[in-house]
Amino acid sequence: MSVTPRTIGGDPVYPIGLGCMNITHAYGPPMDEGNALKLLGRALDLGCNFLDTATIYGAGRSEELVGKAISERRGDVFLASKCVLSFKDGKRILDARPESIKKACDASLKRLGVDMIDLYYMHRPDPNVPIEESVGALSELVDAGKIRMIGLSEMGAGLLRRAHAVHPIAAMQSEYSLWVRNPEIAVMDACRELGTTLVAFSPVGRGFLADPPADPARFHESDMRGMAFPRFSAENYPGNLSLLDEARACAKEAGCSVAQLALAWTLAKGEHVIPIPGTTSLAHLEENHRAGAVSLTPDMVARLDAHFSPEKAVGPRYSPPGQASVDTEQYEFEKAGA
Repeated sequence: MSVTPRTIGGDPVYPIGLGCMNITHAYGPPMDEGNALKLLGRALDLGCNFLDTATIYGAGRSEELVGKAISERRGDVFLASKCVLSFKDGKRILDARPESIKKACDASLKRLGVDMIDLYYMHRPDPNVPIEESVGALSELVDAGKIRMIGLSEMGAGLLRRAHAVHPIAAMQSEYSLWVRNPEIAVMDACRELGTTLVAFSPVGRGFLADPPADPARFHESDMRGMAFPRFSAENYPGNLSLLDEARACAKEAGCSVAQLALAWTLAKGEHVIPIPGTTSLAHLEENHRAGAVSLTPDMVARLDAHFSPEKAVGPRYSPPGQASVDTEQYEFEKAGA
């Protein structure tokens, strides 16, 4: 399977990375260590060389597992992690003060068992700290040799430009899929202009575009989809299911699965876009990896664009507290419904 790499800050990576949140929390119970290491090892064996984790994933446990998986293979991996968003006394907090960012980086390096992180993101904006101060601290970490590149997550074009004026921003991570089109409002174009890679998280719609649950009411009690994402609620979810009919038809024409179609669609949106689906399944990992070789015609991309136009999604992508924690642009109809 011949696939052309994409780049982050000039470094080549396989066009589809691996988001490492699922292995420790979010969509059900955490994986046991043996299975998690097997999954991560298989990703590396396949040539998936972009692993994306964060301080908050499993309260540091994801970083520990990734660190174990790459301990003998550091040279095979483009390693990303995130700071600012974490837990304190069991509560989720935002802390982008320069001293906190530096302390968080040292803790991440220790958990990962590495001397340097390739890409270190601010996981969320902190409304109490100017972005310039936070990026200034990250640039000092670059100078100290603790990180190589700086990234942002869930921020809009305005904050990206302010941050980039302090230090080049290698990547912007945003939710982007057929089901969530908000980056198309402004940040995708800003990334293209500034040479910033758009790292698309949840590119298969938190499972909606892969194995859609028949009844979200049966989610495991630890599954965030039952709490934080209104599109999976009992009142909204049935209205979204009809969107899948066209996706299934297009997937059949393209000779791929719906999940592969969703990933191929993100890749078709620009050479600067890299999706990072997460999974706990070896079969899904391999299926997602093969999507790097799936090519969609411009006509099919346009057809999917029209069918999944933003206003057709039923329900907001975040609960009100979740939306308040991000700086991503919203469509006017979303603002009106808030």
